Amino acid sequence: MDKQEFLQSYLVDRHKTDSLKWDGLQQKFGETDLLAMWVADMEFKTCDGIVDAMTKRTRHGVFGYSCVPDDYYEVFSGWMERRYHFPVKKEWVRFSTGCVTAIAWMIHAFTKPGDSCLILTPVYYPFHNVVTNGGRKLVKVELDYNDGYFTMNYEAIEKAIVENQVKMFIQCSPHNPAGRVWTEDELDRVLAVCQKHDVLVISDEIHQDIILGDKPFVPAAVVSGGRYRDIVITLNSASKTFNLATLLHSHIIITDDGLRGKYDQFASALNRTEVSIMGMVATKAGYTYGGEWLGQVLDVIRDNYRYLKEELNKRLPRMTVCALEGTYLVMIDLRSYVDSEQTLDFVQKHCRLAVDYGEWFGQAYKGFIRLNLATDPVYIKQAVERIVAEAGNLS
Repeated sequence: MDKQEFLQSYLVDRHKTDSLKWDGLQQKFGETDLLAMWVADMEFKTCDGIVDAMTKRTRHGVFGYSCVPDDYYEVFSGWMERRYHFPVKKEWVRFSTGCVTAIAWMIHAFTKPGDSCLILTPVYYPFHNVVTNGGRKLVKVELDYNDGYFTMNYEAIEKAIVENQVKMFIQCSPHNPAGRVWTEDELDRVLAVCQKHDVLVISDEIHQDIILGDKPFVPAAVVSGGRYRDIVITLNSASKTFNLATLLHSHIIITDDGLRGKYDQFASALNRTEVSIMGMVATKAGYTYGGEWLGQVLDVIRDNYRYLKEELNKRLPRMTVCALEGTYLVMIDLRSYVDSEQTLDFVQKHCRLAVDYGEWFGQAYKGFIRLNLATDPVYIKQAVERIVAEAGNLS
């Protein structure tokens, strides 16, 4: 189907459906009549194959304790091999209710209270919280920023590792909210630094399937022919790919026997829940039937980004729309038009938008906002018109 047919078939109005993005506006922003472009989920119904599989399971009527069938692993491994040259063995896989939860488990499994954990800011704010709330020392290295494009500063990373005796690097790949799809060379360089200093890498790859440009996504575990597998643990999920966030189902992939044994020993002491049956059914169906649906979603996201960037570049030429190679979350640098201290007032009071603010991801990014592009193109046009109109009213 073409773009308009896809939008007519899959766009939904999420008001009054207990949507955090829309129905949680009052609690988060103190107002209800804002255009919601914050929470990282989609305004699109998931693919029909997922709905059909879940409906069939629901009609069975029993949601008891469940095991993971062999064909689940086969489907998951097939998806990873076809797209990323990373066939995943069954024995490597463990499960969690989400990637942030899994990061917390990794912190407790592989570090001690007071140990240093490294993140590259600006980065998804739960990365900050999960370290500090876990009683570990948070070490931050800023990504280099130049005219809307972010890169890693390897010298600063190594210096921070050495000076703080960093034990764990929590990597975001593709990077949220910087929008970068790291190249294999970039990953090779940062992983080599970590290997040199015996730093364990937890690679959160939840956005792996949301690739918008020509750069291919490269899992950390396959970089340089798998050279770094003894220091890499991969976290991923179909939740961003197919809009399944609250089905609470994600993967922990540990290829190294020693790391996996240490994790299993830690996990045996947890009061663990069983795998989410509906999350498992949905994920398997997505990896089986969802490729075409995903391609159409990516086309909508690309078009939304292109429109946003072209219109703002044309009408507010000093405003920087950051590069977006992956994820559906774009950063906009408002600082050439709006005083950083007035960003919230400008965005919420005047533009009537609910967004994620740059300082949530790192203090150096006050004056930036993050917008969610996995949405109705009408909302993107409304957001652009509001930003342009209100920027024109500034003295």
